[in-house]
This record gives sequence, structure tokens and C-alpha cells, in this order.
Amino acid sequence: MKIIIVGYGNIGRTLTEQLSVEGHDLTVIDCKMEKVDEAINTFDVLGIVGNATSIGTQAEADVAHADLLVAVTRSDEVNLLCCLIAKRAGARHIIARVSNPIYDKERQFFKEELGLSMIINPQLTAAREMASLLKFPSALQIDSFPKSRVEVIGLRIEEDNPICNKSLKDLAGMFLGKILIPIVERGDEVIVPDGEFRLQAKDIVTFLGTTHELVGFFRKVKIPTTAAKSALIVGGGRTTIYLAKQLLDMGIKVKIIERDLQRCEMLIEMLPKAMIIHGDATDKELLIEEGIEEVEAFVANSNIDEENIMLALGVKTLSKGKIIAKVHRVTYTEIIDDLDVGSVIYPKNSAAERILKYVRGKKNTLGSSNIETLYRLSDNHVEAIEMVIKKESAVIGKQLKDIPWKPGVIIGCINHKGSTSIANGNSVIKDGDTVILFTTTTGMKNIEDGIR
Repeated sequence: MKIIIVGYGNIGRTLTEQLSVEGHDLTVIDCKMEKVDEAINTFDVLGIVGNATSIGTQAEADVAHADLLVAVTRSDEVNLLCCLIAKRAGARHIIARVSNPIYDKERQFFKEELGLSMIINPQLTAAREMASLLKFPSALQIDSFPKSRVEVIGLRIEEDNPICNKSLKDLAGMFLGKILIPIVERGDEVIVPDGEFRLQAKDIVTFLGTTHELVGFFRKVKIPTTAAKSALIVGGGRTTIYLAKQLLDMGIKVKIIERDLQRCEMLIEMLPKAMIIHGDATDKELLIEEGIEEVEAFVANSNIDEENIMLALGVKTLSKGKIIAKVHRVTYTEIIDDLDVGSVIYPKNSAAERILKYVRGKKNTLGSSNIETLYRLSDNHVEAIEMVIKKESAVIGKQLKDIPWKPGVIIGCINHKGSTSIANGNSVIKDGDTVILFTTTTGMKNIEDGIR
């Protein structure tokens, strides 16, 4: 597909990186020369320095023949104007980043009047991801595959857990049944385990299954499945507003600490059911005074990455509750992994993932890919891919154990006419089935790419 990306910030760079790997014809537009130079020197893309609200700049990018234009600058208004111009100039599909809460009620109007294919809101997407984690506080990561009706949940296994020091073969008979463990992270190693693999304390284990089966299994092994009842949030930005509204609707008590008095007054008006605290959350005494030792969830949601990381680390010594930290810069990933700060939300990744799903869906309709959904797990070392199997596929009618899979490839589950089952060696894939495949090899487009 011919795709134009306007704005080479966090989201724009993430999109450029992934879409270039997937073989799309990309053009990046940014008003800063150093950003365009970085895009050109790092990826196989065409770069244009200029204002994308200019008809001339978009014409230089050949917008008339673009399959998709994605406007993800920091300005909602610039993004909307870029999309309006692109649509009038002939772009087939357009996506705009719009994150200001004041535009919430106008979202449908924008979509209809401007012909937007999608509106992406990084703050709202991140807030939804946080809220999902607070529904199941034990999880480090939760991803859903709606078409296959299953979830992927990542957990850290502690020494006193009943599954610790057990082999997966033993667990299949004792507990799992309809649950699969496709990925285990142990230190710096990412493993696609076999039946003889034994789980150890501190392993980060990925579980696959339906919500019902997963909850039942976690209860058996005494992993808490009850949603948090109280949350303390640091920072009163847009993500916090979206998150607080969701948590309050879930019946969760919400406190927000914000150091800017004017911002506090605005939060009181927007979130009348939340308790707003004017103060500095880096003050340990303030946190204790506001009940950090009893609160069931803590969200470090300021606009400063370093502050969020340090707060998450500090709260670990004060609270046994769920800890979530918002981080924008991916360069901190390795440091954060070593520090074990709890669940980390990267808004740019969450937003980019929604756009990537749309692009893959369009590519699928063109017949060049069978991918429906793709998630990157384990710090991008593993891909979980939901794909449709077409009648010409070489895997149809064969038992999985008879197919020569490449190392690091495992079929997680199979959805046949709306009925989902966890895969095993005797499972057979049929025409039209949807499967979820886990692989340590990136860039797969079809299931045949996973066969030797």
C-alpha cells in the first residue's frame, strides 16, 4: 500500500518502523529537517520537509495516489486539516490523531464530514489499556483477539505459586486443559516452550485462553482475579481524565494528585466524583497521608517519564497494590525491564497498534496478507498473529503435529465457525478457520511462512 505519514514524532516513528518492515511504500512528511533526515537514514522511505497542511507539500508526496494518509502531529487541528486536504486531493483513506477531550462529542461529526476512516486518540487508548489492567491487577499485560474470542495475559510467577517448578506437560494434566502457555520470558531469554519445559520463579509467563477458562485457572492457582477497588493517580493530564472516567464508571474510588493548582480546579469540574489533591507526588509523606499503603492500584501518569519510573519504584516499597507507569520514550525499555516497576504503558505503541490493525485489515482485503490482528509481545521479541486460513493453504486438513513448523513457531488456538479451541498436536485446521500463531520470527504474512 502507498501510505503517507504526517508527523514523525513518537507515533509516526513507530508506524514508520513497522510499516517499512511490512513492505509498504512510505512517505514521511515533517516540518523539521532533522526528523525527516532520521526517517530517510533509518528506514526505506521517501522524506519530505514541509507543512502538510499545504496542498503543494501533499502534492509532492503524490497524495492523489495514496491508499492511506495518517496525520499524527501533536496538533489536532493540523491533523484534521491535513486529512481534509488529502481527502479532497484523492487519498483513498485518511486517519487523524485527535486527542483533546473537548472534541469527544464531535468525533462522529469529524468522521462523517471529513470522510475519516479512523480517529486515533493515544491518551484514550492508553487509558483503556490501564483500565483493563486494573480489572485484573495481577496481569502485566493483557491483549484481546475479538475474532477468536480469546485473551493473552502475561504474569510474573512467584515462588509460592503452585505452578512454579512444574513442567508444562504436568500442568496440562493438573490444571490447564483449555489454557496454553506459548511464551515464557526468563531473564533476557524469550522461549517458546515445549512440554518438558519447567516454570521457575520470576518467569514472565504468557497464558492464552478464553476469559472464562483463564479466570477459572487463575483461581485454581490462587492468582487474584478481583478488580482493584481504589486507585491513586499521579498527574492530571488528558490520559488521567479518560482513565478516571472509566474507573469511576467501574465503581473504583479515584484520587488524583496534581501539582498545578489551576489544573486541579479544572479536574474538580470535570471529575466531580473523584478526589483531587493539590500537591507534589514525589513527597513520600504526602503519598502516605493519602493512603498509598492501603490503595489497591497506583498509576504514575505524569508527563515526565523519569518521574513516573521513580514514583513506581518508590511506591513498590510502600504498597502491595497494582502499579502502572506511563512511559513515552522507548529508549527506557531495557532499563525498565531490569527495574521491574510493574506494568508499563507506552501510549505511542497503543495508538500505533490500532492504526496497524487497520492497515493490515485493508491489506488483507486486497489479498496480499491473511493477517487480521498482530500484537508484539515480550519487548517485540514475539509476534502473536491472528490470521484467516484460505482454501489454498498447505496446512488445511493436516494434524498440527505432522506439519514441519519452523523453530519458534506455535499455533495457539483455532476458531472454527465461531467455536474456539486451544490447539494441540492432533488439531486440524480447516478452510476459513482463524488461528492465532506465536512466533519469534517477524514479518510473517501467511501461515506458510511458519513452515520449513
